[in-house]
Amino acid sequence: MNQFWENQYIQTAANYSVVILCIIVFLAIFELVTKYNNWTEIKKGNLAVAMATGGKIFGITNIFRYTIEHNDTLLTMIGWGVFGFLLLLVGYFIFEFLTPSFKIDEEIEKDNRAVALISLVISIGLSYVIGASIT
Repeated sequence: MNQFWENQYIQTAANYSVVILCIIVFLAIFELVTKYNNWTEIKKGNLAVAMATGGKIFGITNIFRYTIEHNDTLLTMIGWGVFGFLLLLVGYFIFEFLTPSFKIDEEIEKDNRAVALISLVISIGLSYVIGASIT
């Protein structure tokens, strides 16, 4: 049975499956903390929401890239991925806190692409810092 789990194809499929599931769960959590519905806004053509959501997806997957690279079990990978996601979520709240003159969610919902771009870059940038710390 160990030979089965040590097969590179099986490991890749397992990592892929776990990351897809985590992306779905984590995006659902982000959906709960934002005031708008991501997929409804994206369907309406709201580029700002698409940019912010894309940044979150990239951030999550980049964190998992580091966890896969530096951990040899799925459970450890998931643990570090969840921890990394929580740090990314904290970064989102810090961004909101640092902009008291306007609400991030409201601006993104209004298709403010400048705010969305900053949100996207923060998600990506933090994912690199979080990932480097995981190693």
